[in-house]
Amino acid sequence: MKILTLVPAAALIACTSVERDSDLPPTGTFSIIAYDSASGQLGGAVQSRVFSVGNGVLWAEAGVGIAATQAIVDVSYGPQALALLRQGKSAAEVVKAVWEKDPDPDSARWSKLGRQFAVVDAKGNVAAYTGPRATPWAGDRQGAHVTAQGNILAGPGVVDSMMAAYNRTEGSLALRLVAALEAGQAAGGDTRGKQSAAMLIVKKCGGVWLHNDVVLRLQVDDNPEPIAELRRLVEKAPQTPRGVTDASKDAACR
Repeated sequence: MKILTLVPAAALIACTSVERDSDLPPTGTFSIIAYDSASGQLGGAVQSRVFSVGNGVLWAEAGVGIAATQAIVDVSYGPQALALLRQGKSAAEVVKAVWEKDPDPDSARWSKLGRQFAVVDAKGNVAAYTGPRATPWAGDRQGAHVTAQGNILAGPGVVDSMMAAYNRTEGSLALRLVAALEAGQAAGGDTRGKQSAAMLIVKKCGGVWLHNDVVLRLQVDDNPEPIAELRRLVEKAPQTPRGVTDASKDAACR
């Protein structure tokens, strides 16, 4: 069974008419997506000074990969990325193919040169693109099985700090991801402030209950301290299936 899981985007600006683009707020976000080779989980986390950032940035499918689409958001990048990953394309191939296919008009507000897009495939290969028209500071950093990216940030120290925190933190993928967000915020984060955060983690049959690929899907839509609330939820969330043993769960998933 394949489960397509989405936590739809930073601000759904693509549905607003171009004539009103001067009225639209800038979209700033910092996120991290990763493959955890120890657990086999794919996951990501994101924070932004917009309402309900969890409504489109993170897209994941167990055993397939995970993508983050942000900055001048095109939410279609998420399902396009997963479709290509299912075909066996690598993370780098997916980023290139999706961006090159983008038909958006070449305007300062809507151009695909303002996109920010990152992918991690099921093997842990990573790739990212930050367009030259993404609102500064904007950029990305990659490491082994992990990529961090953001726009409208205090500076490169945000993504650098995220990577460092992720790599030094021990424990579950969820704890490493939330530690990365905390470090990014401590380094200045989104220069406009804080409002919402989200996390998505998947693994084949890795979730609570049977036949569930969703390990965690958490959204903090409107909170003065969204990352702190996200950590509270991560630490509270059950990590094992209710009422079943690992052996029985594994058997049911075969």
